[in-house]
Formats: sequence, C-alpha cells, structure tokens
Amino acid sequence: MSEAAAGMATGDPQLASSAGAAAKVLVVDDQRNMRATTAIVLRDAGYTVAEAEDGAAAVQCVARELFDVVLTDVRMGAVDGMEVLRATLEAAPTTQVIVMTAYGTIESAVEAIRRGAYDYIAKPFKEDELLLRVAKAVEKRRLVREVSLLRSDFQARYGLDHIVGRSASLRELLDRVVRVAPSDATVLVSGESGTGKELIARALHAASRRSDKPFIPVNCAAITETLLESELFGHARGAFTGATRARRGLFEEASGGTLFVDEIGDTTPGSQAKLLRAIQEGEIRRVGESLPVKVNVRVIAATNQNLKVAVSEKRFREDLFYRLNVVPLRVPPLRERREDVPFLAQHFLERYAKRSGERKTLSPAALQKLFEHPWPGNVRELENMIEQAAALAPQAVLSEADIRFEVAAPRGAGAVQTLAEAVDAAERHAIEVALASCGGEHARAARELAVSSTTLWRKMKRLGLGGRDSEPE
Repeated sequence: MSEAAAGMATGDPQLASSAGAAAKVLVVDDQRNMRATTAIVLRDAGYTVAEAEDGAAAVQCVARELFDVVLTDVRMGAVDGMEVLRATLEAAPTTQVIVMTAYGTIESAVEAIRRGAYDYIAKPFKEDELLLRVAKAVEKRRLVREVSLLRSDFQARYGLDHIVGRSASLRELLDRVVRVAPSDATVLVSGESGTGKELIARALHAASRRSDKPFIPVNCAAITETLLESELFGHARGAFTGATRARRGLFEEASGGTLFVDEIGDTTPGSQAKLLRAIQEGEIRRVGESLPVKVNVRVIAATNQNLKVAVSEKRFREDLFYRLNVVPLRVPPLRERREDVPFLAQHFLERYAKRSGERKTLSPAALQKLFEHPWPGNVRELENMIEQAAALAPQAVLSEADIRFEVAAPRGAGAVQTLAEAVDAAERHAIEVALASCGGEHARAARELAVSSTTLWRKMKRLGLGGRDSEPE
C-alpha cells in the first residue's frame, strides 16, 4: 500500500490530503445515525464525503458526479445496495464500490462481489477496518485509472485505433500488448494470414522505449535463404557475385530499435542458427567477413504456422523457438470474434468515405451476410470486401446483393472463365464451407472433404486460404 493510502488508513489528514484529498467517497445508508457517523470518520481521515439518504438518492448522485469510492448499505428501501452498485458501475466503471451489510451473510457479500463490487464490510465495523478498506479501494481506483489512461493514450498515439473491435479475445490481446510494450522482451506474434500481426508489432514498437529508433520489417517468405542472410546481416564487398559494394544488414539498420521478422516459420535451419546467435549474443557477422558487429535490437517475430509442430518435425530449431517465445501473443482469427465484424465493416466504410467522399452504409441484410461468412482471409478479406462493395454499389445503402464472395468472374455473354478458374472457384467454395462447418479445424475439414490433411493444406496454400492449423500435423 502507498504512503498516502497508509495515511488514510491511520487517519492522518496530512498524508491523506497529499494524494487522497481529491478522493471522493459517497456514503449511502438509510439509517441517518450510521450514515453520519461513517461520514465523520472518513472526513476526519481527509476524504471529501457526500451523503445519500437512500438508494434512489445515491443513483442520482452517481449519475451527476464522479466518486472514487461508493460505500453503500445493502438492505434499504425500494432501491437497494445492489441497484446502487449497478448504477455506479454503469455510470463510472472505475469507481470502486464497497457494500455494507448488517446481516453478515456470506451470500449477499458473494453476490455483490460477483456483480462487480470491490469489497464488503460487515456492520458493526471498527474505524480502522473501515479506513483500511476505503484506502485500498482508492488505491485500486487510482491504478485502474492509470491503466485506462495508458490504454487510451496508447491507442491514440500508437495506432491501436486501427485494431478495431470489442470482443473479449481482442481486449485480452490488447491488454497484453499494453503490458509488454515498454519492456525489451522478445515477442512471438502468431495468427493466421490477414489477422493484423504487423499492426500488433508496430504498436509494440511505438509504445516501447525504442519508439524514436527505427522499426524495420522483413518478410522471410519473400526472400531466398542466400539473400535472406545478406538482407539480415549485410555483406562485404565482393562477398558474392553482384556484391559490388559493402552493405549494412537489417540488424544494423534496426540497431537501437525493433526488427520485425515476419513469416519466421519459412526460414531454413541454417538461417535459424544465425538468427539465434544474433538474438542471444547481440552480434552479427556480415557475409564475407569474420569480425562480429555488435547490435542492440529488440526482435519481434511473427508466424502463421504452428511452430511447435515444426519443431517436432525438425523443421524449426527448438532453441530458437524458446528464445523467440518469451512473450507469446496470439492474434485471434475473425471467425473467433465475429462480434467485431460490424465495427470493422463500419471502420472500413469510414475509411472509404474519407478517400472517395462517398458515405455509404450497410443494410441489416448485408450486415447479417457479413456476420455469417467464415472469413478464411480474416480482416484483410473483410477490408477488401467492403472496398469492393462500396466502390461498385450504385446506392448509398449496401444491400445483401452487393456483398459478393465469389472471386471467379461471373458466367455470361461478356465473361469467359477458364477451366482452371472454375476448378479453383469450386475448390475454394468447398474448402470455405468445410472450414466454416468444422469451426476452422484443419483436420476435421480434411475428413469432411475426404482428402488427406497434407492435400488440403497444399490446396489452401495455393488458393491463399488460411486455417486454424497452417500446416498438417
């Protein structure tokens, strides 16, 4: 407990005023003597105290005024302490509520805690006990407000406003991002293609102590093994054909900042060994040179593969996996947070309106169609869908007919579809339906389609489809 909180608990008004003078407490009790006595004790401890003679008056108080702590009796008239608790948390979620009960029943206390109360205290109580509980509640609210302000500032300054949604899984992810961002811990971001792994990595960098230094991304899947080594570590002049001059690698470019290694699961064991050394030792060797170069880099890696499976199949080094997986962050696929689809769709429509000057909305039927889609391409697929629908729809309100999931050109007099395109479209549709019916589980979908897991994985990779399991186990 802080010094100021301890001062409140012991009734020291000087300490209370240093950090707790602004702490406001609402005392709610329909027994006048009890309410007045409690208020006097709190005022003597340095708190600003308001009184409410019953639950109805308390509900009005919390609606028009902000309190740090609400101390309410449970048993009152028509509006009881549980209703005061509900109204308080609805008006100000960070306000801490302590319920008082003269009956001492564990049932009422448990129910109050379950509904969101911070603590409870049984009547009659001692002054020291009351002050200690209130001081802890004030301290809890201070911490909650700090986290809330940090999160708001973080979203405004570092781009988390682009990570749209209110689902529990997304909130949990963002809470972990806020907590780990200020550290230098290595982070492994996993998730299917199109879920926004690079957005998470950029937010981690922007909120870190390295935010004034470079954020350097590299996509391992887009570079061959030979070129990847040169790209990451640099090379000396003449190190290989075409190396006409010496070049610094991305580790050196990112020194002091963050190196984002995307699709790290696509690296070869040889590249993985060099990456491990660079991360562990904080030094690299340029291709064609023998002298080490010290680097100071925070590494954030990302993958859409199951690296534990890759380790068991000897495709990924176990020591590198554990070195990267210090703080694992999993970005949930869109099908696991369907409640975010309406917010994302609206976000993309607003972005389209800023670019085009055309403001468009979704009809309920169109929104329902979006909600029911399995979204194998995740947020990226939804963004492209909204962009397409907004650009092609002639009216301001997008209808269900404007939401088209078929990627193949429509059959008709003016459109020609090759046999390969028709086969791809049919396979894509069948795989999407199977994944949706199996909750995105790769192995179950393969059984439904009567193919092996390996065959299904290869088809999905060729068609650019994601799945819960990126590779067959």
